[in-house]
Amino acid sequence: MTKYNELQTNPTKNKKRVGRGIAAGQGKTAGRGTKGQGSRTGKKLAPTFQGGQRTLVRAVPKARGFKSLRTPAQVVYLDHLNAFAGKTVDNFSLFEAGYIATPFHTVKIITRGELTEKVTVHVAGVSKSAVEAIVKAGGAVVKTPVPLKQSTKTAEAADK
Repeated sequence: MTKYNELQTNPTKNKKRVGRGIAAGQGKTAGRGTKGQGSRTGKKLAPTFQGGQRTLVRAVPKARGFKSLRTPAQVVYLDHLNAFAGKTVDNFSLFEAGYIATPFHTVKIITRGELTEKVTVHVAGVSKSAVEAIVKAGGAVVKTPVPLKQSTKTAEAADK
């Protein structure tokens, strides 16, 4: 018995020759059925044609406007920073505290509530009013780029 991977096959099939008589198997109506628009020659209809009914393509409105592909910044409120009294706040410390979903996306600190503790902030974005509040509380703001996720491929190569 021959194996499936050892079959001798030809990847190209011969074109089906229709309308060549009854014996050929595709004679008479040549696979077009009987009568109607689809059986006639010169039938060129759009793929969306629905027999005269308004097509779905025309019924659904075009997508208008602009959709940004940029991921929005993760928001951290000013009053959350009171938990980091006297410490340095960065993406990783905010992630460990549960204030942001991932440390590898942009973080922006915006004003809400009071900041009573002195903190040093190392994040990508801080609103003007939040900067004023942090400096007023005795802290400092350093704008830093978003940390990149380290490739796991280099770690695997080092393990081997």
